Amino acid sequence: MNKELDFVKDMFDRIAPKYDFLNRLLSLRQDTVWRTQMVKAARLKKDAEILDVACGTCDVALEAASYLKGRTRITGLDFSFGMLELGKKKLRQKKNKSIALINGDALSLPFGPGLFDAVFIAFGIRNIMNRQAALDEFFTVLKQGGRLAVLELTTPEKGILRSLYLLYFQKLLPLIGSFFSKDPKAYQYLPDSVLKFPGPVEFAGLMKAAGFKRVRFKQMTLGIVTLFIGVKA
Repeated sequence: MNKELDFVKDMFDRIAPKYDFLNRLLSLRQDTVWRTQMVKAARLKKDAEILDVACGTCDVALEAASYLKGRTRITGLDFSFGMLELGKKKLRQKKNKSIALINGDALSLPFGPGLFDAVFIAFGIRNIMNRQAALDEFFTVLKQGGRLAVLELTTPEKGILRSLYLLYFQKLLPLIGSFFSKDPKAYQYLPDSVLKFPGPVEFAGLMKAAGFKRVRFKQMTLGIVTLFIGVKA
């Protein structure tokens, strides 16, 4: 495992206990709205086989299970044991038995080809340096007609909104995050990683290069989050 990956994995292990709380606080609870939109956009059918990559504490997986009223099988995969432990606790609390969790790497998925009807990754793709290789993996494990849904933080492109967003994201967010998590490096990494993430058109191009068709994206909440959808046609 390379040093960069080690740093990110260790960071998520450390901030796991405060992760859900800070997600709600720093997004003003918009993160729940974004995930609902993501699951709806995947056009899931009952009995769908779903893979949630970088599943964290299982928010997306639980949203998908709720959407299909439990008539589904979901696999959540994450490289952080800390996140998975919290995910397991949440599943026990909600008495959910349709979601299975495994520790794994998005760049080397432990599945054969053509197994899943949908692949989700929310707020995780920017933490993967070789995004093209990850998209290739997602394409491989999807069935024909399966959908990839990617939800990621993005940066407003111009104007006063961009200036205000950068002020919040680069100055205020690290202060708030470090205060509650006691981990200043983690909440400095967050704005840095978002600012380095490619723009929507460029990332959509990576999805097309991986073989996805009918690729589209939707910018939400004034462009601070973008939802990408692609189909394995």
